[in-house]
Formats: sequence, structure tokens, C-alpha cells
Amino acid sequence: MNALPGTKARKRIYLMRHGHVDYFNDAPRMGGPDFVHLTEQGHAEARAAGEALSHIPFDRAVISGLPRTRLTAEEVLAVQEAPAPGLEEEPRLKEIGGGKPLRLDSRTRMAAAIAQAFDQAGEPGATIGVEGERFEEALARSSAALNDLLAAPDWVRMLIVAHEGINRILLSWACGAGLNAAGAFEQDTGCINVLDLDMTDDGRAERILIKSVNLTPWDYTKHGMNRTSLEAIFAVE
Repeated sequence: MNALPGTKARKRIYLMRHGHVDYFNDAPRMGGPDFVHLTEQGHAEARAAGEALSHIPFDRAVISGLPRTRLTAEEVLAVQEAPAPGLEEEPRLKEIGGGKPLRLDSRTRMAAAIAQAFDQAGEPGATIGVEGERFEEALARSSAALNDLLAAPDWVRMLIVAHEGINRILLSWACGAGLNAAGAFEQDTGCINVLDLDMTDDGRAERILIKSVNLTPWDYTKHGMNRTSLEAIFAVE
């Protein structure tokens, strides 16, 4: 079994959130939130992440398939020192479905409502919005996708570019809290999380180590980043 140097059976995942997007101006013009592209800020965040990861020899690179994840991954892989792997789509890593749009009288209240939904993710039947995907369903599909990727023997270091909600869910699952810690894992746009996984001979992760969370190479110290990711995206400048 291939493994990280100095270990017997350890793999590493670099789990990113896509770069900044503008849902309010771009979603109506592009046909919905699934089709938005990165803003100039989002491209800059992705390029900064790429520079930070340029020395990492990725064996595989996986995206959810939505344009904002593809554009982010392309920026990251464009500056790889080693030959970059081709992009693979894993639709089970798409963002948790929000259902009917929230009807609130301000962006501030909308951000607060979504944040509260993540705080309650561990409650039975919890969703974001009306008729949205249940958190437990999003956990089932995304963790199944991750387990299937882990079972493949042909890699040691993998880049995954996904979404805030799915990353929160996977980090909560990885630390053994199920969905109960989803509200605590902030995911700034363009951030990087590092997960090490000790694998069994039959391709299962018997131990998950969260090495780093929410690293933002475009501003490592986060000076001035006083708003949450949701507050920043929903803000009116």
C-alpha cells in the first residue's frame, strides 16, 4: 500500500472550499446558484492557495463538478511544480441543497438563518430552508463519496475542492461528532483543510487526524476578517 513517507498506511487529503462568488448578482444572470463563477477575489484566493500548495505532488484531484469548484481547482493545479493530475468530478460532494429560497427582509438575517441551520444540523430532520436537503442525507452521500475515494489504492495525496456546507459536514464527521460540530467549522472562501487518514489493508480509514482547518493563504493571519464567511458573502459593500 502506498503511504505518506515515514508512515505505514497513511493518506492525506487537502480539502478546499472554492473561491469567492457573488450569488446575488451572478446567479440570476447565469441561471441559478449552481452556475456561478468565481469573482476576481475568488480567482485571487484560488491562485494564493495554488502557490501555497505548488510543491505538493497531488496524485488525484477531485471536484464536485460545479463551475466554482472547477475554476478553483484549475487555478490551484496551474502552478503545480510536478505534473498535475486530471480533474475528476464527484457529484456526491455538491453543496447541500437549500430548498426554497429564504424570504427574509435583509441579507444579515439571511446569513444568520443559514448559520443557525448549521448549528442545528445534528437535530433529526434538520434542513437549510423549506424543503431543503436534510443534513443527514448530505452527510450520507458525502461521507460515502469520501470512503469510496479512500478505498482506491492509486493515490497518497488528493486535492478535493468542494463547498462550505459539505466541508463543515465532513469535518464534523471526521472528528467523530456526526453532524453536531458542523456549526463550529468555519470555512472561509478559498480555504484549505488537511486531513490524514490511517488506512486498513481493505481500504477503510481506521483513524482520521485533522491536521489543519480553514487555512487561507491569501491572508494567513485573517487580520480584518472579522465577519464569518456567510456574513461576508451576504454583505452589501
